[in-house]
Amino acid sequence: MPPIRDIKNLPAGIAPAVVSIGNFDVVHLGHQSVIKQLKVQADKLGLPIVVVTFNPLAKEYFAAKYAPTSIENLPARLSGIQQRTRLLKSYGVDQVLCLNFDEKLETQTAEEFVQSLLVDSLQAKFLVVGDDFHFGYQRQGNFAMLKDAGQKYGFEVQAMDTYEVDDERVSSGRIREALSAHDFPLIKRLLGRDYSISGKVLKGQQLGTTIGFPTANIDMEGLASSRLPLMGVYAVKTIIKGFDEPFLGVANIGVRPTVDGVTNSLEVHLLDFHTDDVKQRLNNARQSKDSEASYALYGLELEVFFMHAIRDEQKFSGVQELKTQISKDVIVAKQFFAA
Repeated sequence: MPPIRDIKNLPAGIAPAVVSIGNFDVVHLGHQSVIKQLKVQADKLGLPIVVVTFNPLAKEYFAAKYAPTSIENLPARLSGIQQRTRLLKSYGVDQVLCLNFDEKLETQTAEEFVQSLLVDSLQAKFLVVGDDFHFGYQRQGNFAMLKDAGQKYGFEVQAMDTYEVDDERVSSGRIREALSAHDFPLIKRLLGRDYSISGKVLKGQQLGTTIGFPTANIDMEGLASSRLPLMGVYAVKTIIKGFDEPFLGVANIGVRPTVDGVTNSLEVHLLDFHTDDVKQRLNNARQSKDSEASYALYGLELEVFFMHAIRDEQKFSGVQELKTQISKDVIVAKQFFAA
């Protein structure tokens, strides 16, 4: 289920609520700890849990507005809003409210933010935010102001519990650093799961099919036009809705320089994919009996888990050289999974 995009569209019965506000851009163990804080109070008060997040994120908005010359000025985006919503709900959040971070929100006063969101719309009874949380025009709102507002309007305010791994706070910035370093074991310890990108399969140029390595092209939502947290070729596990076990594969994430790509893309070649069992189960998943579409994943939701870095993205002299390299990438991926 997608997030609510406007406070005017909040469903009946969602207020009063226990609330948290933040980026929650990858729902790491620190974020999961916040949800546990909320759940304790939600159970105690018999209220739903609402998480308020933003799209674009505040740092993305300000970087794009005040330093728009290069995508490198943007922080790497870790997930799209649809995936963020699915993750939050999988950990127990009842509703996700995604506010559009635009000039209207940028210039809204801290008092207006509290009144319109927390008091009028959500009727908050319990709020968890970071003690360094700032909001409102020129970041005038802070934790102390929220405490005062809570006393005035009747809601309790708590700071987020600090969550540490290896004696260091878990944060989105730390995860970006680990992704950049391809430290996948650390990433798993910070997330409590493998890092993934999910989205629906789109029809691509079908170059992979012509060279013997068909790929699923994943719609990465906002990541397609953002700075990516990792680029290159990776051994991956891929979950297809309707299948219990993941498919092993090789993924390329980047701009595809060999074919003069200019936008970010995620393409996945699934190993050992063309079998009769897969054919039948895909038909079931698609509720289709069209044998010609049996292997077509178009429109299905895929989640791609990054397990091992194989190489950086490269520009090859032509399709034949690319085909030769992909053959080598497949061998490396199979060796990794076999080990």
